[in-house]
Amino acid sequence: MKQLTTLIVLILAVIGLVACSSETALPVDSVLSADTALLTGDAGAAENSSTVNAAVTPVPVVVEYDQADLETSAPDSEVTTIHLNGDTVNVTGDGVTVNDRVVLITSAGAFEISGTLDDGRIIVDTQDKETVVLLLNGATITSSSSAPITINNAEKAVITLAEGTVNQVSDAAEYVFDDPAAEEPNAAIFSKDDLTINGTGSLIVTGNYNHGIASKDDLRITGGAITVTAVNDGLKGRDSVAIRDGVLTIRAGGDGIQSNNDVDPEKGIVVVEGGTLDITAGLDGIQAETSLLVSGGAITIVTGGGSGANYDFATSAKGLKAGLALTITGGVLNIDAADDAIHANGDIIIDGGQMVLATADDGLHADARLVINGGEISITSSYEGIEAADIIINDGTVHLNSSDDGINGSTGNGGEAPGGRPGPGQSIGGDSHLTINGGYVSVDAWGDGLDVNGAITMTGGVVLVNGPVENNNGPVDYTGAFDISGGFLVAVGSAGMAQAPTESSSGQYAVLVYFPTTQPSGTLVHIQDQDGSEILTFAPTKEYQSLLLSSPELQDGMTYTVYTGGSSTGSSEDGLFVDGRYTPGTEVFSFTPSSAVTLAGSANAGFLGGRPGNQGAPPPRP
Repeated sequence: MKQLTTLIVLILAVIGLVACSSETALPVDSVLSADTALLTGDAGAAENSSTVNAAVTPVPVVVEYDQADLETSAPDSEVTTIHLNGDTVNVTGDGVTVNDRVVLITSAGAFEISGTLDDGRIIVDTQDKETVVLLLNGATITSSSSAPITINNAEKAVITLAEGTVNQVSDAAEYVFDDPAAEEPNAAIFSKDDLTINGTGSLIVTGNYNHGIASKDDLRITGGAITVTAVNDGLKGRDSVAIRDGVLTIRAGGDGIQSNNDVDPEKGIVVVEGGTLDITAGLDGIQAETSLLVSGGAITIVTGGGSGANYDFATSAKGLKAGLALTITGGVLNIDAADDAIHANGDIIIDGGQMVLATADDGLHADARLVINGGEISITSSYEGIEAADIIINDGTVHLNSSDDGINGSTGNGGEAPGGRPGPGQSIGGDSHLTINGGYVSVDAWGDGLDVNGAITMTGGVVLVNGPVENNNGPVDYTGAFDISGGFLVAVGSAGMAQAPTESSSGQYAVLVYFPTTQPSGTLVHIQDQDGSEILTFAPTKEYQSLLLSSPELQDGMTYTVYTGGSSTGSSEDGLFVDGRYTPGTEVFSFTPSSAVTLAGSANAGFLGGRPGNQGAPPPRP
């Protein structure tokens, strides 16, 4: 009974070798190039996919940190001290003027700020070409008319949080703008130039008017315990937001983190390399106008009230969102989203990381291409688990649950219901692709398990599908061709719309079994060869009447027997039993393959090797 165990171990071992050969170390400077990262899972396997030939525009994402970004201690000398005393300010040193509780810093250098300033402001405005460092050493600053900290002009500004201190900044609910035409400033901490926050102390920011912390250039976080509560966006860097370290807690009515430069394709980026992020947002958790890269860190995101909220999809409430490319190479992500958990208007590339995703819409959604080269992905709840025009799985582990389709290859050109879903009676596109070259994929779907408005190619990997119970959906649904030449595939579900691979172009044998009656959920289905060796022992999670199996162990001329019921002493993962002894239940029938696809049982043979796509409306969203 160890034949099945050996087979799966061999398949996963080959996948592991491919994954190990593709690992690369990330430099200190985070660099992403969408055209190269896309195919790093396995160049050889990727060539087997018809989807890898489409042009991909390189989108480099580079974040460089200088000494000022990382330095957390002020120089021993030449530090100007600013002590706040409620409605007065004491200054020791140069480069500062005070006028009626407005502290104006007019030169570069280091400025230590401590104490409490009631209804006042710290403003930086200098033409010097050096950095301005604001060392917050137990400072509390509030304003009833504007932004308490404003960087109007500086080569670069750094806010350092002194060790062991708690610093607080709170702005007005209504502003008297410094620049009425631009309606600026618009955040409790506002900068027109590059801004970095570092240190080991704490910073509590309350944005009562609009944003919490905003820079019109680059915003970098390299340390500190930062809590932001904002009416609109929590952190905003127009050109970029980069997070290297720190503990961030963000509560935002708008986006948690946003970069919105839509003019320069090399800007409008967000990079998360490390740190701990806890984001609750009314809209998107992290939103990048162009590219978003996650290479490390522990990220928890709740958007739009979470996956259980009654969300109308009138606005975007996605967990991670990129306008062009979204790449994940590491990190731990836990996302509970009313909208898509992870979304890109272009490509998504997943090379690593651990993800637990709950969503009322799609778990992973890319308008163009979605490539999984590694990582651990668990989609605990979704409308559709994974959706893109082209989906390529080279490696990694995927577990997903969906109320409609599990994996959906769709071009998105058809009619759509709210949330980007297909409208009643409409099939979306016909030139999509799903390519599985490796990895481990477990699907539990109430709609189609694998649904591709186009073609499916499978060359390797392990795929387990617990499909629908209603006959208007099928465990596997495609409109083009399904070519299988390797890997291990099990797909169970209803019988009315079941499909098998394309017989004329598949290089590995498959059998589509139709049971005479619907089998209850949990009822074992067992297939063994004429020598008694186990080919499959599987316990579906829902009732089923069809089974599709493709395995390298299926051979021409060998007779196989199908059983239902019985028991197994083996260990089970995702319903697949290995390393056990099967005690027979009911023998259903036997079959002997003589061609690439075998039909066992009574069904419409026209469903073998292709059928028109399901024209029925998807089931109602729960």
